[in-house]
Amino acid sequence: MERLTYSVKVSLDVKEKVKDFCERYGIKQGYFVETALSEQLAREETVQDILELKRLKDLEP
Repeated sequence: MERLTYSVKVSLDVKEKVKDFCERYGIKQGYFVETALSEQLAREETVQDILELKRLKDLEP
């Protein structure tokens, strides 16, 4: 898998929480953030699928 840098601005509070959590549990921050983003994307896709099914059901006679 190709790797690249992806920069975003986050609050200092979030940055410190991620840093502290990763240090406490011995997790690399890059791995933690990538996993969190992937899991959130999967959840959001599920929500969008459910909303689309609801819209289609509402169109049925």
